[in-house]
Amino acid sequence: MFNKNHDDKQAAAAGQQILKQILVDYHGPVAVQIWTGERVIGQADAPCTVVFSQPSVLRQLVLHRNVVRLAEAYLADESNIEGDAEQLFDLVTYMRDLVIPWSTRLQVMRLAFKLPRHHREQDIQAIRAGHDERHNTKQSIAHHYDVGNDFYRLWLDQEMVYSCAYFTNTEQTLDDAQRDKLDYICRKLRLAPGETLLDIGCGWGALVCWAARQYGVKAHGITLSEQQAAYARERIRKEGLEDRVTVELRDYRNLPENARYDRVVSVGMFEHIGVNNFPLYFSTIKRVLAPGGLFLNHGITNDTGWQDTPITRFINSYVFPDGELTRIGHVIDAMEDADFEIVDVEGLRRHYAITLRRWVASLEANKAQAVDIVGEATYRVWRLYMAGSAHYFDEGSINVFQVLAGHDREPLTVGLRRDELYEKGCECPPASAIDF
Repeated sequence: MFNKNHDDKQAAAAGQQILKQILVDYHGPVAVQIWTGERVIGQADAPCTVVFSQPSVLRQLVLHRNVVRLAEAYLADESNIEGDAEQLFDLVTYMRDLVIPWSTRLQVMRLAFKLPRHHREQDIQAIRAGHDERHNTKQSIAHHYDVGNDFYRLWLDQEMVYSCAYFTNTEQTLDDAQRDKLDYICRKLRLAPGETLLDIGCGWGALVCWAARQYGVKAHGITLSEQQAAYARERIRKEGLEDRVTVELRDYRNLPENARYDRVVSVGMFEHIGVNNFPLYFSTIKRVLAPGGLFLNHGITNDTGWQDTPITRFINSYVFPDGELTRIGHVIDAMEDADFEIVDVEGLRRHYAITLRRWVASLEANKAQAVDIVGEATYRVWRLYMAGSAHYFDEGSINVFQVLAGHDREPLTVGLRRDELYEKGCECPPASAIDF
């Protein structure tokens, strides 16, 4: 694992001293174990244990002071996260806020030089995206979504919905909560039989099929993922919805000039847009939305805007090449600048934390199959990314909002109170009874 000519005892002693000095005041849920098998920090029953499999990982972490290096060591199987991965981010937050005196820094760095240099590199570049080269393109979408439909099927719900569910309580099944979310969006849009619906970033087709089947609309979905589009088209065929639902590979920026829809929705795609593209994004939706129509934008935000941090660098390198979040106030400003009327704003932060925990649990339960499909490194990327996201949704530094907007200040089909949104089920006739 490392240079056997090096004094193993000296390296172990240096590693112990480094961790004890840096984490002397840490009393959180994470334990730390070094390559000798010795637990240096934390209790034996800690819910999460970070294992440094090689001393060189600790050396790099100290000398470069970059938590992304620890994440990359985990991807390369040079460190491990045992137990509840979400708890790791308690330690990450502690390290982010830690102020280390210069005398301690110098002592720790001297100790780090006693650790061996050897650092075994695995080829994880294949899963790293070049953020500077990709900006909301088909390639960047494929990087995230085209890892394989079979992979997503392991941990998503039966409807294949890759966005936060809508729970009545923490005991509700993910399948039921996702169906509730689909129905909730349809009710917010006040869908009626015969209306037309555009779903921007339609994923595997869950919402367009639900809207057509339950609300009698004619739905059109667009995506940049070839695998999602293929899955959605096959789903439409199997459900006998070819006359009411279509899905195509298309960039929202290339929607035809004469396209018009009574309703437009975008769920979980907004994070790929990029703040600089807000004017084009919202003006395009404004153009294709018919007068008197409604638009629902469902997207993740944060409380600071997209800043250059170790966490955002990890996400842009390994998960979302073009991911960029901003504050909800900025989103609403951009929508109003496009002359939308803001009708309703709802935060679903707690729902996403629950959803992510369900996803992580399912992914971990199906680890062997996931590794067979995408490999160990990609499995670890998704485990770490979703566990961290659950932590930060729970903490509140990131959120997810559904913003309902009217095309303009035309008379709206929205009631005076929100009561109608909480009435379960659809009042429209069955789709089979609707004359198309």
